[in-house]
Amino acid sequence: MDTSQSSTDSGATAPDGSAEAERPSRTGWRRWAMDTRPLRRPAYRRLWTSTAVTSVGSQLTAVAVPKQIYDITGSSAWVGYASLAGLLPLVVFALWGGAIADSVDRRKLLLLTNTGIAVTSLLFWVQAATGLESVLVLMVLLAVQQAFFGLNSPARSASIARLVPADELPAANALGATVMQTGSVAGPMLAGALIPLIGLPELYLMDALALCVTVWAVLRLPALPPLTGASAQRAGLREVVAGFRYIALHKVLLLSFLADIIAMVFGMPRALFPQLAAETYAPYGEGLALGLLFAAIPIGAVLGGLMSGTFSRARRHGLMVILSVVAWGAAITGFGLSGSLWIAVAFLAVAGVADMVSMVFRGAILLSAATDDMRGRLQGVFTVVVVGGPRVADVLHGTAGSAFGAPAAVAGGGLLVVVAVLALAFVTPALRRYTI
Repeated sequence: MDTSQSSTDSGATAPDGSAEAERPSRTGWRRWAMDTRPLRRPAYRRLWTSTAVTSVGSQLTAVAVPKQIYDITGSSAWVGYASLAGLLPLVVFALWGGAIADSVDRRKLLLLTNTGIAVTSLLFWVQAATGLESVLVLMVLLAVQQAFFGLNSPARSASIARLVPADELPAANALGATVMQTGSVAGPMLAGALIPLIGLPELYLMDALALCVTVWAVLRLPALPPLTGASAQRAGLREVVAGFRYIALHKVLLLSFLADIIAMVFGMPRALFPQLAAETYAPYGEGLALGLLFAAIPIGAVLGGLMSGTFSRARRHGLMVILSVVAWGAAITGFGLSGSLWIAVAFLAVAGVADMVSMVFRGAILLSAATDDMRGRLQGVFTVVVVGGPRVADVLHGTAGSAFGAPAAVAGGGLLVVVAVLALAFVTPALRRYTI
């Protein structure tokens, strides 16, 4: 694909209008440390700072909701039902939100949706503080919150290409993904420490206050109207379908989605963590093993982000996706074959690093290989894949684990990832040849 158009869309100069000189080549530890060039862009810096704050705040609510539901019902089944209650709105509104993001000023959409999420968090606080104890109310609020998030996520991701130049997209994605992964580790730990001290209602309130930072940051962003002007007005089903058609007609985009689906569906074994903790790693202590297994991939992803200077300047984005997915599959295979908990955690951490690299370059491809009028819809599909892939994996791995045992299911899934991605790269070379 010719990337000259996408480079133009992304902006070759600083988004604030200044033509900044290229930073000299980094030496010593700076060569592998996180690439922070995008933080020189005031607009991106504001957006990133708000993400750093809300990534922790959102995890407080993510812990508080299932905890409150379990406290009310005493049933893990109800916790699962609540998760499903949020899934459908997220999928529907992410797809629709992508079409909306391509037809309106993305700054205004971000302002509206972030305000909606903040109000929802405030309502979570109200119901908890008043002792309502209604699972139905919690599920409705969760559905509304996920609907707002589905509308917000495509616009937020698609806006990055308008805030930094094309050559800094991998670095910008690494910065954003790192703070999100850090939040997914630090947020639950903070919630666990705070619940006995201050209680559940205050967690919701802290999330709502954190979201005020996001609203402020969005207010400071420049206007982000459609580059096509008045020609992009509709945001209906036809426009959503057009997004899928665009992906199908652009091989690099389609292959990047397929690579992610392969990695997540065949190689995400989280559904088997409880079984592995109770059986394979029981001598280490079931609780310790379970906590380490769940934490290892996010910790690895954070480490990958902190070392993103080693890869963020690479120009062969497609090849980086292929190599990182192969590394993910190999690490998951090693995890499945590990009898030692510590070796298993090390393999999962390596998988987390590989996942970070894959995430960075798949995101860069979506932003650089597509025109601006399609970026929102592609980010909507991306959100659905990220959310839906692991849930499909839960079903497949759970079934395979029951049939063949957890270690065999994990190792087999990792091998499938390696074989399938290498076959994909061999049969269709467009992805491995993609360069900006």
